[in-house]
Amino acid sequence: MTDEVIKHSVHTLVFRSLKRSHDMFLANQGLLPPIDEKAEKLLKSVKARDSYGQVMSAVEKAQAVKQQEAQSRPETPHDTEMAESAALGSDGAVLPYNPGTMAPPTTYGAQGPTAAGTTAVAPRRPPAAPRPKWHAPWKLFRVISGHLGWVRSVAVEPGNEWFATGAADRVIKIWDLATGKLKVSLTGHVSTVRGLEVSPRHPYLFSCGEDRQVKCWDLEYNKVIRHYHGHLSAVYTLALHPTIDVLVTAGRDATARVWDVRTKANIHTLTGHTDTVAALACQAAEPQIITGSHDSTIRLWDLAAGKSMCTLTNHKKSVRAIVIHPTQYTFASASPDNIKQWKCPEGKFIQNLSGHNAIVNCMAVNPEGVLVSGGDNGTMYFWDWRTGYNFQRLQALVQPGSMDSEAGIFSMTFDQSGSRLITTEADKTIKIYKEDDTASEETHPINWRPEILKRRKF
Repeated sequence: MTDEVIKHSVHTLVFRSLKRSHDMFLANQGLLPPIDEKAEKLLKSVKARDSYGQVMSAVEKAQAVKQQEAQSRPETPHDTEMAESAALGSDGAVLPYNPGTMAPPTTYGAQGPTAAGTTAVAPRRPPAAPRPKWHAPWKLFRVISGHLGWVRSVAVEPGNEWFATGAADRVIKIWDLATGKLKVSLTGHVSTVRGLEVSPRHPYLFSCGEDRQVKCWDLEYNKVIRHYHGHLSAVYTLALHPTIDVLVTAGRDATARVWDVRTKANIHTLTGHTDTVAALACQAAEPQIITGSHDSTIRLWDLAAGKSMCTLTNHKKSVRAIVIHPTQYTFASASPDNIKQWKCPEGKFIQNLSGHNAIVNCMAVNPEGVLVSGGDNGTMYFWDWRTGYNFQRLQALVQPGSMDSEAGIFSMTFDQSGSRLITTEADKTIKIYKEDDTASEETHPINWRPEILKRRKF
């Protein structure tokens, strides 16, 4: 068996090998294919029509009008032609020049060219930062002592006659707001009292503390009538819903709990935070509950569903204070990095209030738009709510016999009129501040330099 082998001449074999090598190495795959001029032209025309379609049609119309005028216009002296060409610019000018009647400038909207006389678009002026409202400076009016430990919480009653404070001495004290005299002391907590709220519809005072207890006090008998059991660790803050009989508490177990005031039922347990919930606020409108946590987030909650609607992660450090403006639909949150303002209901960021370089433990706002932030080092910063202008800075003075390190503000609130500010401090005192009646805009002018980059986000 012998297979027939097709014999080629050496010349043919060499030629075929050369051809294969030639074909292999001639085609350089790294080079781009040759440009197809027709395809490129088509691509450019499609892009131009897509991006500049309206303007291109307007330019073509303007050029057609210009050509018609050039044909119908009589011969003019050379110097007039020069003046016209200078006024017109180039051949690609969008506006046709008419020496007889000056037509209103043409603007180009979505429906093509429109005369400025009908729907002219006014030129946009750069947004000017609004000038802050003048606020009188605040000064210390009264110092009240009586607690035997850090005073951690304060609440003013709706009638504006008295206020309550809770402290590390486990006692809740009720003080006369006008005179600063002690009215009554309530004992029952076995650890620091961290939160207080007075009900506007019932003669009830609510308190919470590091003993995991949430108590409801009947102020007609000065006795505890209800306990709300459920928190697994210290309860740091509480808030009453303004329109329905619901109490919200939050604390170190990273949850906020919603309670029925009357039946003591735990309606919802709001879970989602990963660290201590240190700040809490309630309002009648959505979001009805706002919480701030040491996990540096703020959550807006749907009260009906018991679920988180939104999480704001702008803060870089723990959020220890949240305050809702009494009339505007906005709220502020405080963290050691800065104070931020937000728009309800979606939690849209408005602006930063930077400058209070301390651990901000508490904030308060009054109807005149004065926002106060209190720091762990005893500093108080006063801000204009609308513009974020810092119009006053105070350092709280410690009472005689205390160390300077005991200058720390733990909680604060305005009274119902917004004219007195009550702060509770680490030197075991309560301080009341009032506006300086002798101050005026001349004696304390607004030293305001708006930053170019700081714009309103409304």
